[in-house]
Amino acid sequence: MKITDVRVTPVAFRDPPVLNASGLHVPYALRAIIEVETDTGHVGLGETYGDLPILQNLEKVRAALVGLSPFDLNGLRRAVQPHIKTDLSQGFANLNPGTHAAKAGTNVFGAYEVAFLDAQAQAVGLPLVDLLGGRCRDEVAYSAYLFFKQEKHLDDPYPPDDWGPILTAEQLVASARRMVRDYGFKSIKLKAGALDPDYEAECILALRRAFPDYPLRIDPNANWCLDTGRRIAATLKGVLEYYEDPVPGLAQMAQLHQETGVKMATNMVVTSMDEFRENVQLNGAQVILSDHHFWGGLLATRQLAQMCETFGYELSMHSNSHLGISLMAMTHVAASIPNLHFACDTHYPWKTEDLVEGGPVPFVDGCVRLTDAPGLGVKLDRAKLAELHRQYLDCGLRVTSEQGAYMRRYDPSFPLDKPRF
Repeated sequence: MKITDVRVTPVAFRDPPVLNASGLHVPYALRAIIEVETDTGHVGLGETYGDLPILQNLEKVRAALVGLSPFDLNGLRRAVQPHIKTDLSQGFANLNPGTHAAKAGTNVFGAYEVAFLDAQAQAVGLPLVDLLGGRCRDEVAYSAYLFFKQEKHLDDPYPPDDWGPILTAEQLVASARRMVRDYGFKSIKLKAGALDPDYEAECILALRRAFPDYPLRIDPNANWCLDTGRRIAATLKGVLEYYEDPVPGLAQMAQLHQETGVKMATNMVVTSMDEFRENVQLNGAQVILSDHHFWGGLLATRQLAQMCETFGYELSMHSNSHLGISLMAMTHVAASIPNLHFACDTHYPWKTEDLVEGGPVPFVDGCVRLTDAPGLGVKLDRAKLAELHRQYLDCGLRVTSEQGAYMRRYDPSFPLDKPRF
């Protein structure tokens, strides 16, 4: 079984004007769709970030994969290593592991690895979860992921979404009720670090009143200083399931945990085994939020889970703006991990477009359920793929990291330095 063709197609899909610590999401999210075709007619699928530097790195490796067996993951690693050089020159302040140059090789390997594994599983006629060790669960729970947001994007690139503005506690609770009603989620996360921290804490308390039995989380993306982190921890004492990246860096998180006793979680500062070792020394995070896109794939995610079990950390999963292929990859690896302690994050309900046949992927009682279909269990809708590729070509966006600059079009005084509060 040999790979005969590798295709990488950049796509763009509508992303609502949601707020975060960096500013405001730009009008389109960019993704790269990977197809690994074999001489047996199987096509393994993958999905990863679609910013231009990542597309360029995927292209550097693509031709070297033709002729490999999709079972040859070591061959994939050898193909990636000479082409993708780690760049540490940007430093690690406010690391975005999805697009940071230091993660280039890991991101590329992980992107292609999913497609290799999907092709493997199709070839042997098994769901991908079976290649990852078998099922620990038939369905994977996800959390309602709440954002503050503007009513619409500037320049009206497309009609406004039907969520409307979400800038008050009342609007936020209404959005949570809709998420719970439509998708059945049983836990709630708030993306914070966007508005005044004390008001964001009030919003969490409003959610507690509306959903008294639901686990709640808050994620300021390290946009609070240590004093703010202490103050909000006191306000929300006994309310949070965990406190996600409230302050910058493992050292400050360790200090905040020691002072408050509140459980800390991160997807920002434990993103490699080097950082994992540092966390063992400092105890900055007690919950690790994995993400196969920047951890180096599905097998690396399972390795991380084993390390968490060894060192007594709890585990969940981070998400960014993604489509159905990525969601199913998350679901298969999550289903294979015994020590998954929390409902996973997902942006998926915020998107209005997808490119999997029969999509979107359904949530039932807040969960994505696995089937017995081979591989990831999804196939490309080629008409939708062409449509979203055309949208990529037409929208003009090639990177999505300029959220601060975009926010300054709404508010020219918006500060770019972090932590802001």
